[in-house]
Amino acid sequence: MLVGEALEMIDRHYVEPVDDRELILAALAGMTSKLDQHSEFIPPLDYESFQDNIQQEFAGIGIYVDQPAADGPVRVITPLVGSPALAAGVMPGDQIIRVDGQTVSAMDIRAVSDRLRGPVGTTVALTLQRGDEEVQTSMIRDNIQMESVIGDHRDADNRWVYRLDENPRVAYVRMTSFGDKTVNELRDVLKDLDDDFDALVLDLRGNGGGLLTAAIDVSDMFLESGKIVSTKTRGGKLEETAESTSGTLVDFEIPMAILIDHDSASASEIVAAALQDNRRAIVGGTRSYGKGTVQNILPLEYGRSALRLTVAKYYRPSDANIHRGKDDTEEDVWGVTPDEGLEIELDLASLRRLMTLWQEASYPSLKGIDRATFAAASQPEAAELSPEEPNFGEPSAANPATDVQVVDVAATDASAASTDETTLQDVIAGDATVWQLDKPLVAVVQKMLESRDRDESSVSEESDEPETEQVPRKAG
Repeated sequence: MLVGEALEMIDRHYVEPVDDRELILAALAGMTSKLDQHSEFIPPLDYESFQDNIQQEFAGIGIYVDQPAADGPVRVITPLVGSPALAAGVMPGDQIIRVDGQTVSAMDIRAVSDRLRGPVGTTVALTLQRGDEEVQTSMIRDNIQMESVIGDHRDADNRWVYRLDENPRVAYVRMTSFGDKTVNELRDVLKDLDDDFDALVLDLRGNGGGLLTAAIDVSDMFLESGKIVSTKTRGGKLEETAESTSGTLVDFEIPMAILIDHDSASASEIVAAALQDNRRAIVGGTRSYGKGTVQNILPLEYGRSALRLTVAKYYRPSDANIHRGKDDTEEDVWGVTPDEGLEIELDLASLRRLMTLWQEASYPSLKGIDRATFAAASQPEAAELSPEEPNFGEPSAANPATDVQVVDVAATDASAASTDETTLQDVIAGDATVWQLDKPLVAVVQKMLESRDRDESSVSEESDEPETEQVPRKAG
């Protein structure tokens, strides 16, 4: 074989000793680079992080970290709610100097992360630099859960509230990814809400996708009947069509909206397209990313590494294309486009302030801290928690090949010039609330409530008509 022959010649003739494994890994990366942008070779270190992200859990202490300088100490961005690190008093900005007595201040972020992780139930001791003070602390590693279904804000006990602070009669559910636990997370939230709301917002902005099966199951929670998505393999051959099953987890008469943006991709687009085509939800925000391909993970080396290969494309219920080809323009058919009148772009200043408010809701330790000092880490995998660490700096473009974080928010600059001056001043001053800033959210809520008011008025006028049969609830 050509690769094997080349490897043998390099080993025999090259002027310096070489590591055969490094050459093989480089060859695999080179081969997959000639495929589409979503196919890749995943080396062992990245594969472990990839699995953590999909499985939504890992054994550790529960912190996000970065490394501002390559030869400097790793820094804590924030501990997670309910984590051992938070309970032990770890704070944003702490620099990790020693782990279990070993100096790590000059180690790279991967090496430090490896030392922070370990079996559940084991103890790890940290020495932290906090300003001019060295702080000693220890904690017991635990199974850290990465939540993918979050709410509008937290209550006094740091539990998510799945209702808008501005209008508690509107349920609000934000999904950050589609992982192994997402379906059960969302099912539990909807069962707790128990249809006790006037409208529902499902926020998929910034959600780069995840598992195809999770997207299908989430869509099925809201649909009584109809197609959800179809997949086609090489040559356009229809492989499978996913159909909704009887019953819903939300009363079909309750209006529903989905919010999307440039970063909504893959599984997010499946859900948005399915509910839009089946007329179950209105869609607001901006046009989605346009990733309509399915990747299979094929383990190598007995599960140490893997190939991620594009094996199919998926299509919305209308059979319209979702995937944006490399030569497609804005005029071509791809992605999910908001309903007429609901395509609303956030200006950059509002987006930045909203990101701050969302981060503070997810990570309460960040409240009152200047996030400008926390730029994203130099490597996308540089996090003790997962390969996808939160962006604590400016909005930026991430590698779409990750399939769990697809970002393209540069277009938000376009509307910044037309931002109302008073609003911009409020944003910069930090006085504006989510409701004041989030124009797409306000637009879909107002449209849903107006629609509900019209429907209730119509029902009142036709009260003598026989009642229609209720859609059954899905088994929970």
